[in-house]
Amino acid sequence: MKTLKFLLVVCALNLSLFTSGFARDLNPIETGLNPAKLQGSGKLTWWGLHVYDASFYRSGGFTSPEFALHLKYYKSFSGASIANRSADELKKIGVPDTQATLWGKELSALLPNVESGQALTAIYTPKQGTNFYHDGKQVGQIAGAEFPKAFFGIWLDPKTSAPQLRTELLGQSCPPPLFNEVCK
Repeated sequence: MKTLKFLLVVCALNLSLFTSGFARDLNPIETGLNPAKLQGSGKLTWWGLHVYDASFYRSGGFTSPEFALHLKYYKSFSGASIANRSADELKKIGVPDTQATLWGKELSALLPNVESGQALTAIYTPKQGTNFYHDGKQVGQIAGAEFPKAFFGIWLDPKTSAPQLRTELLGQSCPPPLFNEVCK
């Protein structure tokens, strides 16, 4: 009987640790997109290495203009390398070099280093801009109407360098109205 009680206590502790970690990861999404609805998810691999899992959320319904992208990393990266890679991806989808470089510098100033198992979340709210979170804690904001279309375009623009991930993130629904994409 003692062993059974001990096992039940251990299971309860593990469950509470698991659920509190999950809630911590999604807290800014639930707060910023109340109610948040998962539209799609997928993973990014590079040369066979699992880089991160991505989840795309919408506020309320799939026609809502507010949305969030949650990236859970499986490799460690410096904030500067994430920002530089983001600037390179912005250029690939058609953002002029000077603008991509400027936004890359802004991202570099606010993105922290990430370790395997940590998450970065970006939430877009019209007229407020894009808020960035590291493991649920806000690390900064980039205002402006052009930045979110470009930044989230890294994953959601038809010219993305990860078209399979785009398909998985969008699921059976359309991209946010920000992208002005005709949807069937």
